[in-house]
Amino acid sequence: MSLPPVIEQMLSPDFYAHPVTEPIQLLQTHISFVLLTGSYAYKVKKPMNFGFLDFSTLEKRKYFCEEELRLNRRLAPDLYLSVLPIIETDGKYHFDKTGAGIPVEYAIAMPEFSQEDLLIEVFASGRLTVDHVKQIGEQLAVFHQSAETNDHINSFGTAEAVRAVANDNYASTEKYVGIAQTQEQLDQTRAYTEKFFAENASVFSDRIAKGKVRECHGDVHLKNICLYRGQIQIFDCIEFNEPFRNSDVLYDAAFLLMDLQFRGRRDLANIFLNTYLERTDDYEGLVLLPLQLSMRAYVRAKVTSFLLDDPNIPADVKASAQSEASAYYKLAWEYTQPKEGKLIVMSGVSGSGKSTTAKAIASEQDAIYLRSDAIRKQIAGIGLMERGSDDIYTPEMTAKTYARLAELGALLASKGFTVILDAKYDRISLRGQAIATAKAQNIPVEIIYCTAPVEVLEQRLRDRSAANNDIADATVELLASQQAAFEDFTTEELVLVKKS
Repeated sequence: MSLPPVIEQMLSPDFYAHPVTEPIQLLQTHISFVLLTGSYAYKVKKPMNFGFLDFSTLEKRKYFCEEELRLNRRLAPDLYLSVLPIIETDGKYHFDKTGAGIPVEYAIAMPEFSQEDLLIEVFASGRLTVDHVKQIGEQLAVFHQSAETNDHINSFGTAEAVRAVANDNYASTEKYVGIAQTQEQLDQTRAYTEKFFAENASVFSDRIAKGKVRECHGDVHLKNICLYRGQIQIFDCIEFNEPFRNSDVLYDAAFLLMDLQFRGRRDLANIFLNTYLERTDDYEGLVLLPLQLSMRAYVRAKVTSFLLDDPNIPADVKASAQSEASAYYKLAWEYTQPKEGKLIVMSGVSGSGKSTTAKAIASEQDAIYLRSDAIRKQIAGIGLMERGSDDIYTPEMTAKTYARLAELGALLASKGFTVILDAKYDRISLRGQAIATAKAQNIPVEIIYCTAPVEVLEQRLRDRSAANNDIADATVELLASQQAAFEDFTTEELVLVKKS
């Protein structure tokens, strides 16, 4: 298939006013040409109209180039430099940086980075780290809290709007029953969705009222995240379709969560999710997460299934697509299956290893990790890394913190999540509050008691204070009073206790 004349000329070094690395590479997607010149990459939109995307006229391509620049600069300002008009002079195409010519096409200018720095390649080579997924969680949390919202954007987050998306996905994939999924899987996944919308309609309106429907990214997965100059950059958001972009913030985060789980790294997915939640305090939103994860997996199944309809796709590629689509359909179904929740109560003085143990259990058991240090600061309205004054450690604030832990723990465990409450839980009354709240809903409870020799406790607290990279405020000076105040476990509690 021949290339458009402007793309042909962009493959020549003579097109550019800056040095290039030869040969210039051309990457193509179904909607774009991307030319890699060494220092810079240039993206040109194809004149396509797929219904959900319309780049069919020059005016529309200009508009969506400008939208891509605007929207992506929110998360990746270093990667999106400018929109450059391309003009023709005496049969030759070139960038018009003066604005004097009549454009025939537009290109988005970006700094070029190695394809090895795409996180999908970082993942494939075993280089994706805990620190990477924490950075993504932190960046996405900050972005979601500042992203635009208004009545128009909110209209995409209503129960009716989300339900329409789910139903459209099911309708457009019925033809793949017997090919990439089973009728039973489809029926059960759809039945879960219908029941969820019927029973939880108010949750969607509550999310809108709380400002949780925003102009998001829309396509957060490993192929759209890179390392640029050593920093995480989330790029290539959805600029061409409002329903894909305007959504509940947790649905935006759910794409990467699903992506990591699909690729067999539930441990990294869990760290990403807990990092994100701790910074957004959006724990109540988790009641929507099974639905959101199922929908995200189903969309990937649908898009992958479409390859099976293309007569130009080789047989081996189709076989791979069929297998991948089948795995996504299965995952979408698995997210809808009922799960038994559980509450794990950590206990021990500062420095005893509660948080280290809790984080390890969270990764192993895919648990929601609730830390009293974070909950306390969220209630006080201060930053997680901000040192708390004595005002946030009053008996009243402590009571509010533990009440919130018990409330969230019971809520999420009742929805099928394993929940870890990470706090000292040094008083019988505080432990009893969490246990009673859970048992009232028949939620299994376990207490993990962490201990260490005094000299180890003291050294850990000194090390933590010196590092100054943790949200906990406790210092070694508080240790003796904590130990003196710790109330031994009752006979009833001891049957629940495991030592660590």
